[in-house]
Amino acid sequence: MKLNRIKAVLAEKGSSQTWLVTQLNKSFSMVNAYACNRIQPNLETLQQIAVILQVDLKGLITDKEER
Repeated sequence: MKLNRIKAVLAEKGSSQTWLVTQLNKSFSMVNAYACNRIQPNLETLQQIAVILQVDLKGLITDKEER
């Protein structure tokens, strides 16, 4: 089930997961798990990602129709 749009927003912004790894100071495997929806980031991390990607927090969360 897709709960976040991190991978899609990264693509829209032309950024890579590797770049996000350096910005978040987390491991590649963790960021990849977030992007692939295997693990959901906590709210604080999701907010950090929104700030880094310069998007509204709601822009990183899918709505019911997308799930």
